[in-house]
Amino acid sequence: METIVRTEQLCKYYGTGDSQVQAVKNAEIAIQKGEFAAIVGKSGSGKSTLLHLLGGLDVPTSGTVWMKGKNIFALKEEELAVFRRRKIGFIFQAFNLVSSINVWENIVLPIGLDGREADESFVSDIIQTLGIQDKIHNLPHTLSGGQQQRVAIARALASKPDVILADEPTGNLDSRTSGEVVGLLKLSAQKYGQTLVMITHDQDIAQIADRILVIEDGKVVEQR
Repeated sequence: METIVRTEQLCKYYGTGDSQVQAVKNAEIAIQKGEFAAIVGKSGSGKSTLLHLLGGLDVPTSGTVWMKGKNIFALKEEELAVFRRRKIGFIFQAFNLVSSINVWENIVLPIGLDGREADESFVSDIIQTLGIQDKIHNLPHTLSGGQQQRVAIARALASKPDVILADEPTGNLDSRTSGEVVGLLKLSAQKYGQTLVMITHDQDIAQIADRILVIEDGKVVEQR
């Protein structure tokens, strides 16, 4: 199996002295291509910080993140921004949809911002897989929470990234919709050969993953 994401002695500290917060401490993880890994832990355990480090959205105090064989923090800022746009799809708890444009335009927006043409048949297939084909001309405010999250998933998948990083993607959804959305996310990642790393506080959702990484007080303490 090819390791697609790997960390070495990854640390992120805030503040100094007695008030220092060690959000991530010496994290050593390896995630294989095509794997669905769930990161679980209590509120404040360092889950989101770890995910942001994996995606290059935050800079570590020390240590390294390797993705597709590249040390992402050795890249210049502009190179890292391009790498993120092309190799990583982000899904957040807040849907972050642009309210003034329709569903289709929201989904292809990041591809256009990257100066590329969207693969329309690929995007249409994602939309069909996620069951929102009859909503592509709708504005976001006319959709339910579950539908908006599906649009956010479609947007993350549309640029054909290698890795999907999802930060509590079901946090704003009821339990039935949460199960549906995670099932679709797993199905989509499998269908398009993508690696999925997801933060969740929901143990039922975590059980759907191939592997669970548990983080406590900044340390990845259990991998089962």
